[in-house]
Amino acid sequence: MSRILSTMFTSTATPAPVQPGPARERTVHPQVVEIAGTGVHHFSTARVHCRTTAEDGVVVQRSTDVVTLEGDLIGTVLYHATARLDEQAGTAVVTGAQVFSGTVLGGAPTVLFDDRFRFDVDLRSGATRGEAHFEPSTKVRHAPRSWCDLVVTGTGPTPEGDRTFRYTGTCRR
Repeated sequence: MSRILSTMFTSTATPAPVQPGPARERTVHPQVVEIAGTGVHHFSTARVHCRTTAEDGVVVQRSTDVVTLEGDLIGTVLYHATARLDEQAGTAVVTGAQVFSGTVLGGAPTVLFDDRFRFDVDLRSGATRGEAHFEPSTKVRHAPRSWCDLVVTGTGPTPEGDRTFRYTGTCRR
């Protein structure tokens, strides 16, 4: 990322009751608003924690990065990424977890979480496209509570080697 960076089961026994894992919060969202804005992924200050090469040649890199957002979301994202870089195919897939701290649609400051994001990068052209899905904590109750789904498209590099992007999507409150 420094460069972009069924099985079927049958049983006759009575199954034990299954306790569901933590579910995503189900809430009726009275207000859905389209959003847009821009951002900068600060690769120049990223901290690379480890970088390993698998037998198939794919490089797996784990890092902590910072992203700043402007527009309908204003704030900072602390982004813990796992990037799988396939230099031979010229692609990278980035997943992980991230935390947004800032404001949504001009509201009061809030904290939102995302562990479902995915970004796909063409290492040859630098083209980047992805999605982020920010939501409030299921354990910590704070207001305002917002759920934001973003589609992110890279727009190019900065002189410092960081990458700019634009985002569109929706937020529900």
